[in-house]
Parts: sequence; C-alpha cells; structure tokens
Amino acid sequence: MALSQRSRAVLTLFSARDCVHCHRVRLVLAAKGVSYDHVPVDLDNPPEDLVELNPYNSVPTLVDRDLVLYDTNVICEYLDERYPHPPLMPVDPLSRARLRLAVVRLENDWLTLVDQIEAGGRGAEAARKSLRDELVRNAPAFRASRFFLSPEMSLADCALAPLIWRFESLGLQLPREAQPIVDYGERIFRSQGFTRSLTPEERALRH
Repeated sequence: MALSQRSRAVLTLFSARDCVHCHRVRLVLAAKGVSYDHVPVDLDNPPEDLVELNPYNSVPTLVDRDLVLYDTNVICEYLDERYPHPPLMPVDPLSRARLRLAVVRLENDWLTLVDQIEAGGRGAEAARKSLRDELVRNAPAFRASRFFLSPEMSLADCALAPLIWRFESLGLQLPREAQPIVDYGERIFRSQGFTRSLTPEERALRH
C-alpha cells in the first residue's frame, strides 16, 4: 500500500532490517512507547514511497503526517521533543549541548568505523582495530554512572546500545579492561524497550 494511502495519523519509519543507525531510531521509539508503522527497506531495491519522499533514498526516514525527516540525529531529537516522556535529553541548555556533542563524537569516531567494517574490503580490519582501541580508551567513562555520562537513559545510550549489540557480528573482541562496556550493554539489553527495538535479523546477531 502506498504511503499516501496510509493513515497520516500514524508515524511511519522506513528502516533497514539490520542497520545500526536505523536501530537507534527504533530504540528511541521503543523507549518512548510510541506505536508506528515500520516499513522494512532493501536499499538495493528501495520502495517507491521512499524514493518519492527522500531525495537520498536513505534510511532511517521518518514520516509524521506531512513532515519527512531523513537524518538520524534530527529524527531522534524530533521524537524526543514530539513525545517528551520519558525525556532522553537534559532540560538545561548546557547539558543538552554536552549531550549533543557526545552523540556527534560517537557518530564520527565510532559509528563511521562500524560502517567501514560492515562494508568489508581492505579497510575493514584497520577500522575494527581503531574501533577496538577507541572503546578500550573510553572504557572508564562507562563506570561513572548507570547510563553513559548520565544517571538516566539518553539519546547517547540509544546510539551506543545498537553498536554494543553488534560486537559479535563485527568481530570485536575486547580485552578485560573493557568489561565496563560489556556490563553497560547487558543492563540496557535486559530492558523491555531494547527488546522491542530489535528486528528478527538483529536478534540473530547474538548467539
């Protein structure tokens, strides 16, 4: 059924079945308890709706009535403002700016390496080593509080948890000093929201 024929009262998310960036958005939606219409996308054969809505034919793409969003950070922040409970961003401007910067660094320093690993080729092993080194270097930050840099779950956790879930499929074997990261991930994985965020393909990533 074409998107134009669907109820515009329902959020629609175009999402790949196994994509760390799409998983971020699905985790935000699950944390908020928001119902939505999930359209699985094969990027080698994108649906006509997505081609019409998004000039980049990229995922994730979120449609809310007449609004179309296709940047992961923009989508996540929009959802946090659109559905304010529970909040995934701090209230004060200084803390919000710090959280935004943390998410930018996660994207630039870690998630881009995930993309390189998944792309394969000559650069995959170098990207895997760089990501492993970055994680080990930042392991002490995961001891500071229950969630990443915060006592409450935030958009930073929604970016991190999908990455940690993929450690096995990415071939990442972390040394003992990185155990705080593994423990942090397991705490989030036990939540009902994280379970709801997973596609069948993502569930199969861990044995």
